Amino acid sequence: MNDFVLWVFAIGPALLAEALLARYEVLAYGAGWRRPVDELPEGVPYARGASPGTPPDAYLVYLDGIGKRRVRDSRDGGQLVKALISRAPELRVLGQVQPYSPLADPLADRPVWAWLRRRIALLLFLHNVMQIFVAADHRYRPLYNRAVGSQISTQLQLAGYQPGSGVLVVLLSYSGGAQVAGGAVDELHAQLPAPILLITLGGFHNGANDLTRAEHLHRLTSASDRIERVGTWLFPQRWPLFRGSAWNRAERAGKVTVHRLDPATHVGPRSYISTTARLPDGRSHLDRTADTVVAIIRARHEAGVASDRP
Repeated sequence: MNDFVLWVFAIGPALLAEALLARYEVLAYGAGWRRPVDELPEGVPYARGASPGTPPDAYLVYLDGIGKRRVRDSRDGGQLVKALISRAPELRVLGQVQPYSPLADPLADRPVWAWLRRRIALLLFLHNVMQIFVAADHRYRPLYNRAVGSQISTQLQLAGYQPGSGVLVVLLSYSGGAQVAGGAVDELHAQLPAPILLITLGGFHNGANDLTRAEHLHRLTSASDRIERVGTWLFPQRWPLFRGSAWNRAERAGKVTVHRLDPATHVGPRSYISTTARLPDGRSHLDRTADTVVAIIRARHEAGVASDRP
């Protein structure tokens, strides 16, 4: 019991400091105190998949959930990105975007956080959770959206995207990455411009971001995903009662398609990206998720090609 009390007193001030500093990055960006990071560590490519010498069918930007702490890592060790590239070599895939850092500064590479990670690893996740709520806060949301939208635009262009080319940009987001993906749409449209397709996987978002300039949103979900369901309860803009919210307007306009991935869970051994949980057809949950994402993108590409034919 004494150890627990000591732990609470040790972590309490750190949590308070994080709550106060969660807004620092977006304010520093807005004030121009710090310049966003755009260079990647040596040996890290700006994109993988299709050769940069030939136009790909689409550029896919993967925005991971709250486990994202550095350029290379993701909650599944990169398995989802690898599965997408192996199934769809016609895509250029970017996985380095830092959705929880308006300054594009990897959390785990900062000296103070490296020290904390060795002692209180939970704080790394709490930092990203708090950033989701900063991104959802109406006071900071426009600036946060502009910061991360600009980061994505920069990384796309460094990966070979030609503004005005008309090549599809897909924002694939996991969990809290959906809040960032929806918010980035307007800035991407302004800077590139580009047709933008959103795919959310267990998306946790407040439903306040305007999706008018997104072509469509494909919502990959499951009845067993409790964390996504919490988001639909927590944010009033997701409630059917608030018909004027951006999310409800998008649904009424037919811009949201739901894909059921039952019985997958948000995290754990039966998650959307589990390599061990099996479906009746023998595929893993990861296989089904990757197959679904690729099928959505290919269907959109084929429809676009067909519409271009005389």
